[in-house]
Amino acid sequence: MMKSEVLCRDEGPLAAMKIVLVASEVAPFSKTGGLADVTGALPKALARAGHEVTVFSPAYRGVKAGRALARFEVRVGERSEMAQLCRRKKDGVTFYFVGNAGFFDRDCLYGTAQGDYPDNLERFVFFDRAVLQALVYLKYEPDVIHCHDWQTGLVPVHQRELRAQGGLSRTRTVFTIHNLGYQGRFPGASFPVTGLPSSYFGVEGLEFYGDVNLLKAGLVYSDRLTTVSPTYAREIQTAELGFGLDGVLQNRARHLVGIVNGIDTEVWDPMTDKTLSPDNYNRESPDAKRRLKAKVMREFGLDGTNRPLLAFIGRLSGQKGIELVCGAAERMVELGANLAVLGTGEEVYHRQLQELAGRFPRRVGLALKFDDRLARRLYAGSDILLMPSRYEPCGLGQLIAFRYGSVPVAHRTGGLADTVADCSEDAGVGNGFLFQDYTTAAFSATIATALQEFGDATGWKRIVARGMSRDDSWSASADRYVMLYQELLSES
Repeated sequence: MMKSEVLCRDEGPLAAMKIVLVASEVAPFSKTGGLADVTGALPKALARAGHEVTVFSPAYRGVKAGRALARFEVRVGERSEMAQLCRRKKDGVTFYFVGNAGFFDRDCLYGTAQGDYPDNLERFVFFDRAVLQALVYLKYEPDVIHCHDWQTGLVPVHQRELRAQGGLSRTRTVFTIHNLGYQGRFPGASFPVTGLPSSYFGVEGLEFYGDVNLLKAGLVYSDRLTTVSPTYAREIQTAELGFGLDGVLQNRARHLVGIVNGIDTEVWDPMTDKTLSPDNYNRESPDAKRRLKAKVMREFGLDGTNRPLLAFIGRLSGQKGIELVCGAAERMVELGANLAVLGTGEEVYHRQLQELAGRFPRRVGLALKFDDRLARRLYAGSDILLMPSRYEPCGLGQLIAFRYGSVPVAHRTGGLADTVADCSEDAGVGNGFLFQDYTTAAFSATIATALQEFGDATGWKRIVARGMSRDDSWSASADRYVMLYQELLSES
């Protein structure tokens, strides 16, 4: 189906769809990671394409939820909880926030440093059921409900139950996996909290090695499945990266598609980014980027502005490959590079990085915290962004790096494999460097190759320019989702 085609349904031509997105976090209202960036930018792109877009998300503490519309009771197991529905509009999108002080008025979204909140099952059972009740209350029947990650996994299940009773009968569901490693698993004894008939708790349903698995609910009961890159869509059907759900995904392979994320190019623009002022720049003004490099090196306590600056920005966790960064740091210094690390995470990596900074003062700099403004300056000031993730469903860091003129060195996995073109394989189109084997040796060798290329100033400028010329906006990815929605509705 061509993008320009108009789909026909019983009531006549459909020029624009009614699309509801359901997510546990959405930027700029709430955020713990990349999920919020996606669910904040995709609705805006869909609305710009002419569709009627609505987003449902929890009214966490600090969210400016807008005007209260209604209050209604939601069943959570054997008890009822009161939901407050609020509405506000932004960027052509209608946002509904589901409030309940007991569930959502907390310091953090999902848990604290001590672990996940013990009532997360109840919290998201409540949210998922409240979304569907809100649609019934509003007398609003969307064409598509697009759910994101395990926190929304029960929406497709309850929607099927509702459909069987004659409600939302024409609505179809899409479920997106942002990271299969996070599944929403709870003890099997807690299944009654879901409010579903016991027939759903079986190997063909929500049961997973004796537990309740909310991600599996979304995988089994949604009409279509997506994930955030074509390579990751293939990887999660393997035992290595399927996290026990590879068989489920293989069974649904014909209903699974990978669509690479975009970035909001209005939010991520080195020419307008206020955190870079007065040194804003674009591909035609590299001098400002050099000034930013000097400033960010001072922030990290590093010497030698002529040295290449390598950066790691993100969670200090095994998934993100921080152990490879620690293992290769000495080699980076030997090769004449400086290293700046920004992020927070597992204490073992905090200690390793602090030891490296002590061994290599003025060459290894640390900021063991989350700091969005500093992250932007580091994207802008770095020459190379390190993304050695063990697995990476899509990755937004490399897309931001392209935009800000930093060249990624990345593991050939997931969305990194789909977006980074290896200069070592095709110098004419390359925009970064990839390594295959997940080892410190392979990572170090690829860094050495990148630094050798960095020494050729003219060639390096071409690599940077290719990255900065990419179109990683959400418009292309939104078009893919629209085509998916249309194909799904054409089968109704």
